[in-house]
Amino acid sequence: MTLTEVYLIALLIIFALPWLAWRLLRLDYWAPLVVVQIVGGILLGPGVLGAAFPEYYAFVFRPEVIQSLNGVAWWAVMLFVWVAGIELDLATAWKHRAETGITASLALGVPLLAGAGAAMILLQWPGWRGPEGETWQVVLGLGMACAVTALPILILLMDKMGILRRQMGQRVLRYASLDDIAIWAVLALILLDFARIGRQAVFVIGFALTAWAVRRLMERINIEERWPVALIWLIAVALAADWSGLHYMVGAFLAGVVLEARWFGEEAMDRFRAVVLLTVMPVFFLSTGLRTAWEGGGLIVFGAALLLLVAAVGGKLLGVQIAGRILGWTRNEASLIGWLLQTKALIMIIFANILLDKAIITSTTFTALLLMAVMSTMLTTPLATPLAKRAHARMDDEA
Repeated sequence: MTLTEVYLIALLIIFALPWLAWRLLRLDYWAPLVVVQIVGGILLGPGVLGAAFPEYYAFVFRPEVIQSLNGVAWWAVMLFVWVAGIELDLATAWKHRAETGITASLALGVPLLAGAGAAMILLQWPGWRGPEGETWQVVLGLGMACAVTALPILILLMDKMGILRRQMGQRVLRYASLDDIAIWAVLALILLDFARIGRQAVFVIGFALTAWAVRRLMERINIEERWPVALIWLIAVALAADWSGLHYMVGAFLAGVVLEARWFGEEAMDRFRAVVLLTVMPVFFLSTGLRTAWEGGGLIVFGAALLLLVAAVGGKLLGVQIAGRILGWTRNEASLIGWLLQTKALIMIIFANILLDKAIITSTTFTALLLMAVMSTMLTTPLATPLAKRAHARMDDEA
């Protein structure tokens, strides 16, 4: 078979199998399609499919095919992170800055500390720290991975539960948006390269100046021209960030943050995000699955994932409960917000991919983080839905 035919077979597997499993097994209550696609990427990786059918795996996922898939995956995740940056509503967060600041700080800080503690436990054994990773980078990286909230997946889950456009949903989005800024700021700190400190200073100054110019330009051109200009801006900032020693995904996020969602229209942004998720992100999920490793043994990797899950979920719930006590929330209200904010999936997987790219963590650590993200996200709907119904009933009674 030609390389093109094998590549198309790989694409057929990537798109068809997860969708069929999600549809036929009726998994939509437990997880959105993207989570099933992430699990599909793990199952199609070398640790599962490669171990069970090594000859078939070597035939389909040959190096040339993987290289081609990786190119699509890079572009997919750049677009996705860029959209996530555009959709941050920092103006609303600033308007409610006291409540948002208290909640976001505790919702991020407590699981970060819990995750850092879990990382220190794991580092007592070899195989978790990457060849280029310092101890503080691994500890801070795993801590932040436990504190991440997957804002795009959170939007999908809250829309399904019918709370996205309600006051509760908008509050949760504010808290998650502020945490998103902190997540990328911490990542930039982890990736700070003192050997390239000059380049990074040039990038920061150059980005600030060009961002001001791009914002003025976007205000003046019509909506049809904004899309191509914005995409050119995305690629340029991603390239500059990677050149400076940061990661291209950090650049993609920054390129989105300085743009306004209103320039493109809410409906257009929703459609664009849906198209990215449907058409190219499954390739990123497969590419992610191909990076998993089980050298330490399946039980050890699952054990590490459970340890990180306890730190992530327990820390998030505890942090939000503390915020609720300070702000006078009911316990049900705090629990609902905590379960929603502990959703991981995409953003944490992107975060972990960057740590792996920079050799700060190993493939085994990456696999544990991937499993933790999937389990965290699959817990959200069954545990948050009853709490949301009680919250709706209470608000209806008060009305």
